[in-house]
Amino acid sequence: MESRKNIAGSACGLVGLVLTFTGVAGPYWPVVVAGLYGAGALIAPPERPPLPDFPDPSAQLEELREDFERLRGYLREVGLPPVAAAGAERLDEVLAALLDPGWAAELLAQDPESLHVLARTVRRDVPEAVDTFNRTRWWTRLAPGQQPPEHHLERQLALLHEELLRTADALRETEARRQESHTRYLEDRGQAG
Repeated sequence: MESRKNIAGSACGLVGLVLTFTGVAGPYWPVVVAGLYGAGALIAPPERPPLPDFPDPSAQLEELREDFERLRGYLREVGLPPVAAAGAERLDEVLAALLDPGWAAELLAQDPESLHVLARTVRRDVPEAVDTFNRTRWWTRLAPGQQPPEHHLERQLALLHEELLRTADALRETEARRQESHTRYLEDRGQAG
């Protein structure tokens, strides 16, 4: 009833009724009214489906914080070797700083690429690295003499740490550019006055 096609068709149908009452349509008035309704329905723009209701970035960030807490619990249960545990702790510090509520989180919520990097690290990369380490460690016990899986885990955690530091640097650079832009604005405003 409220579709664009029905409204346009009805408006054109009303024009047909006006033509009928003014005597222009003559004895063929039903065909004129129906034809104008059909023409109006055909020329009306099609209905657009509503946009999907995706969560806003702050809701995504809150979900990511919850996932990070679950990851922390998982890492406490796993029992990593000392060097890998130290790497996981460094990774935890950077993630905690980036996900901490406040202005850094607000900036992160506005940068979908950085948010994606953090989500991928928390939800996939770290759990997969630790799980693979645990499974490989079990197999290594059956076939000694292989390269210890701790080396791969340490390297993976170091690579993830470097990626998070690059993400933090990118966010810092964004804020630095914003600050420089504001300085230029104030300088230009002072010169114009």
